[in-house]
Amino acid sequence: MKPYESFGRIKPRKLGCTVLLACLLVPLILIAVLKSNSKSFAILSFQLSIHTYLPLSTVEESNSSEQQGLETTSLPFASVMDLQRENESIKGKETVSLPLPFKEEQLKNNANAGEIATVLNAFKEEQGRNESIPDEETTALSLPAKRGDNTEAAFEIAKLPLKEKQGERELAGVDIAKLPQHIQLKEKLGENSFMTDNVMESPHISSKKQEQNLTISGNLIQQSKLICDYSGQRSDTCIMDGDVKVLGKSSTIILVSSSGPNTPPESTWKIRPYARKWEAPVMAGITEITLKSSADTKKTPHCAVNHSIPAVVFSTGGFLGNLFHDFNDVLIPLFVTSRQYNGEVQFLVTNFNSQWINKYQPILRHLSNYQVINMDTDERVHCFPYAHVGLKSHKVLGIDPSKTPNGYSMADFREFLRACFSLKRQVTKRINKQSRKKPRLLILLRKGSRSFTNEREVIAMARRVGYKAITAGPKETKDLHRFAQIVNSCDVMMGVHGAGLTNMVFLPRNATLIQIIPWGQLTWACRHDYGEPVPDMGIRYLEYEIGEGESSLIAQYPKDHAVFKDPLSIHKQGFNAIWSVFLNKQKVKLDVNRFRGVLLEVFQSLKL
Repeated sequence: MKPYESFGRIKPRKLGCTVLLACLLVPLILIAVLKSNSKSFAILSFQLSIHTYLPLSTVEESNSSEQQGLETTSLPFASVMDLQRENESIKGKETVSLPLPFKEEQLKNNANAGEIATVLNAFKEEQGRNESIPDEETTALSLPAKRGDNTEAAFEIAKLPLKEKQGERELAGVDIAKLPQHIQLKEKLGENSFMTDNVMESPHISSKKQEQNLTISGNLIQQSKLICDYSGQRSDTCIMDGDVKVLGKSSTIILVSSSGPNTPPESTWKIRPYARKWEAPVMAGITEITLKSSADTKKTPHCAVNHSIPAVVFSTGGFLGNLFHDFNDVLIPLFVTSRQYNGEVQFLVTNFNSQWINKYQPILRHLSNYQVINMDTDERVHCFPYAHVGLKSHKVLGIDPSKTPNGYSMADFREFLRACFSLKRQVTKRINKQSRKKPRLLILLRKGSRSFTNEREVIAMARRVGYKAITAGPKETKDLHRFAQIVNSCDVMMGVHGAGLTNMVFLPRNATLIQIIPWGQLTWACRHDYGEPVPDMGIRYLEYEIGEGESSLIAQYPKDHAVFKDPLSIHKQGFNAIWSVFLNKQKVKLDVNRFRGVLLEVFQSLKL
């Protein structure tokens, strides 16, 4: 019988072999596991925790490894997540850092503030469809580099269509003013990128790094310099950033760019800087400005006058001289374009109208600290670091705050006018019924078409209602500074449809505008010009449409004529017919008994 072999004698040998085998296998398993998961670890190490409370200018894509020789560019953060999803299959990750525009206190407390990032609030809604966004700052995100045609990629990423047209490039459907102020969307000679003041001028970013921001993945991306936006319904605009040379008398503006092996061919743009682009006959009389980009500095003229401030180029042609068009076509758009510079901006004017310039000096002086340059006669070459060509116009006598650099509104414009003309009254206040003080009613008296044929009756009736009636004809309105103060002193302004109603911009807040609409089914057009802009100005609005018996047309046409029976048939003949019949040949004999009810309603609203 075999002796029993105890566990103590036999198992130690087997156990030793097992331990030895395990020692050999475990390292191999660990190596295999680590190797297979190394890529995901690299990604996780750069996970971005998104927090936001301040607007961000750009997303800067920085080097992940100096040995790889990868360089950087700038892209709008709105599309970072989309870009990441599109490129998940591409190898070679790059880090995206988000420079944060800090407040002064933050800059003092953090020497590295320029490297800390935040998320662009303007694009938060778009990103929110795919993820929730916290509200703090952040530092980095791993992002795969997209290779290929950088020009097309940049527009694809930003969802901005790039449109080719006869060798020229334009951004189709881009509203530059919708972008936040600190984002400058630029284009130069067909090579595009999205650069911001934070990236290009921050003291925390070296000049070497600024140069690196012009490239991505070893492919050169030219710094963008020029964009022309032809998508607006009311006006075309261009912005030029860099070495801008204005040749006034030849109506030419040249943008000089640095030359290099990747410099695209020269390009040319055309623009008429007047905000009424849909009226071809009017625009034909506006001087066309030619914008050129050139990489050959030897072919460009030398600067005669160097400016360190931006330029704004516009026209004083068209319908200017008519109060409505003065404000609608130029003054309000000029405010939107130039107010952001707080006076440090140079105006250059084509179709120079000296009378117009003199009339609106109070406004022009508050927008620019410098004398207006007449482009029509100035033979010198003026050089600027930045230029706006054309003025952005949003709507009739109005401003869309969402499209302005600093969120300017019509309330801001009216406050600006108060400063320009030293207007004392900010708001109309109700009067105690026991007070002997009377509400002030301004009656605008026209001469010729759409004038009152019974103005004395109208004035007498207004006084009987309880108003202190003040009248103003063409002579009284010539002195703009004085008349603006008269308008501002009144609680109510009334008049027949016409340019004079534009003086409502000087009324105090809570004042009332009464528009008298001539015969001819003109309500929509009249309301469009003066009724719709009123709410944004903080003014109340009433309209009174006259009857056929109050129109002078009753003496010119039989009652069964289309003028009375079917006014729309006149409309179908075009604007010239409307103008000739209903606007230019019509006068108003106001039914004072009927109109009295309107004045009484307003009067009672002004009493406590």
